[in-house]
Amino acid sequence: MNQEHMLGSFELVSFPEFSIRDEIAKVDTGAYSGAIHCTDIRVVRVGISRKKVLRFVPFGNPALAMETTSYKRKIVRSSSGHQTTRYLIDTVIEIAGEKYTIQIGLSDRSDMRRQVLIGRKFIRENNFLVDVRINQEHDDEGDKQL
Repeated sequence: MNQEHMLGSFELVSFPEFSIRDEIAKVDTGAYSGAIHCTDIRVVRVGISRKKVLRFVPFGNPALAMETTSYKRKIVRSSSGHQTTRYLIDTVIEIAGEKYTIQIGLSDRSDMRRQVLIGRKFIRENNFLVDVRINQEHDDEGDKQL
């Protein structure tokens, strides 16, 4: 029998490899993959071998600037049909004191309320269920005034 864990619509998460702690992530069953806010996302060639390296700045904080040679490039489509290139990396996410491997997209989410989005691929792979009653105190999305 699969053991299932519960998530709320919002979860406090950490990314140990990025030195990011206690960030509120939006759990979105409508999104296939997850995303983390990054700026200055680019592939550069380095060294004599001109090896491709993905450089990015998590949460737009230059002190956290990173690079990796282990990444995937994918074309993703938004719900409105807009296509864009996204880079995916494997990293570790910590939720409720437990660490999980996650493949997450690097995306400029500066116009979004939450800097981290967790999609259904991660939810499914780790046997999570989502109960929107959990962590309601972090749900401020309905507070927008028109």
